[in-house]
Amino acid sequence: MNKDQTIGAAILLVCVVVGVLYTLGLFYWGYWTAGHSWALSFTLVALPVFVAFIAIMGIGAWIGWTMATTPPPKPIEEITAEAEKESKEPEKT
Repeated sequence: MNKDQTIGAAILLVCVVVGVLYTLGLFYWGYWTAGHSWALSFTLVALPVFVAFIAIMGIGAWIGWTMATTPPPKPIEEITAEAEKESKEPEKT
């Protein structure tokens, strides 16, 4: 196996293990280990939802920042006028 395949296998293994532990924690351990309360299950649901929400808000903030700090493009009329001007000028040799 080359380096990429090894990394891919490690990612696969980690994802499967985390998925199994998450599922067990959500549906089994959350109920039976917390004195028949769903505190662990709630946390296991709330944490990824919170992380996803913050990630989406971060992406939105990044898009907003990019739009706010990027100068506007030239109007299309200026671009076509420059292209026409360049095509009419004789080439220098």
